[in-house]
Amino acid sequence: MDFTFSEEQQAAVEAAKAVFGPVAPDGVPSPSLTSGAVAEDFDRALWAKAADADLLSLLIGTEHGGAGLDVIALCLVLRESAKVLARIPLLEHSAAATAVEAFGTPELREEVLPRAARGELVLTVASAGRTGHDPAELAVTARKETADGRRDGYVWVLDGVQTAVPWAFGADRILVPAHTGEGEAVLAVLPGPFAELPGCTLAEQISTTGERQAELRLEGVRVEARHVIEDATAWTRLHELLATGTCALALGLGEGVLGMTSDYAGKREQFGYPIATFQAVAVQAADRYIDLRAMEATLWQAAWRISSGASGPLPVAGDVAVAKTWASDGVRRVVQTAQHLHGGFGADTDYPLHRYHAWAKHLELSLGPAAAHEEALGDLLAAHPLG
Repeated sequence: MDFTFSEEQQAAVEAAKAVFGPVAPDGVPSPSLTSGAVAEDFDRALWAKAADADLLSLLIGTEHGGAGLDVIALCLVLRESAKVLARIPLLEHSAAATAVEAFGTPELREEVLPRAARGELVLTVASAGRTGHDPAELAVTARKETADGRRDGYVWVLDGVQTAVPWAFGADRILVPAHTGEGEAVLAVLPGPFAELPGCTLAEQISTTGERQAELRLEGVRVEARHVIEDATAWTRLHELLATGTCALALGLGEGVLGMTSDYAGKREQFGYPIATFQAVAVQAADRYIDLRAMEATLWQAAWRISSGASGPLPVAGDVAVAKTWASDGVRRVVQTAQHLHGGFGADTDYPLHRYHAWAKHLELSLGPAAAHEEALGDLLAAHPLG
């Protein structure tokens, strides 16, 4: 079996390194140094560079101006972005564009995808539900109503609340999962500007990274039928892609942190020797290296299943659950060990490690507890006995 990445995937990595390499993590706005939000918007300059390098269109088809690559390529790029704490909605934008291309109406695809590929439209997804713990599609209801002045047409009416919508204040479209009351999920593509959309309200929330998020309140919001994706599988596939991409971010962040720790331990001396030579330090670092390799192996398994559509003993959700289990626990263990091995220096706000700790906590909370993913995996194993 060949586990090497394709030429196209490796080219995407090189482009990502060129874009994200110059980013200085110690220049990323710190939640420890700022009261309230660390910034009003995401890094627009970096967003423009990513657009020029075609990193915003990785999953968009060539017919809409994209690169037509796969989820593995996206995860490779996300890993590079997380190493330097890149403040752009690359994951949400890419995942939302994929859903529109795969399931949207021709009118919606033409309206959104070419401009999204160029970075002119910014897309995000409301995926946290009402509380961050309940299924996102159950937080909003969707019902059909006859459209005024139309004999056969209809609109969708949305009511509910989605919390912690990432990058919402800088987005031009928000994909909102909702349920019809008949056990089916739909995806509504809300058009901005949201302040001008009757019944739509964005209330500021602050994440552990200090970035602005939004509580999205919908009260009788009317959405054109062409802006609603009715395919029953669309939200499931989008949710799996978001989860897998978050695992890629966790992996990249963890690799960046372990690299910092290795450099520090090789230079910091105690009793005349670098602390990296002490067995207690080496063992802890080795354990975290094992965590990262497990995070990587399970990430590529999930990304490959999504990209290839290959069958397996369990549905794709099983591979995603395993990747989330390792990523959620692993990213926490890596940053905690890094803080421990750095000593008091790790808490110095002039040093970037505390920023990584805040971002790691955000990713851990976004993924959810490992125990919940293990329970989901157990349910899948019960429903699909192996052998």
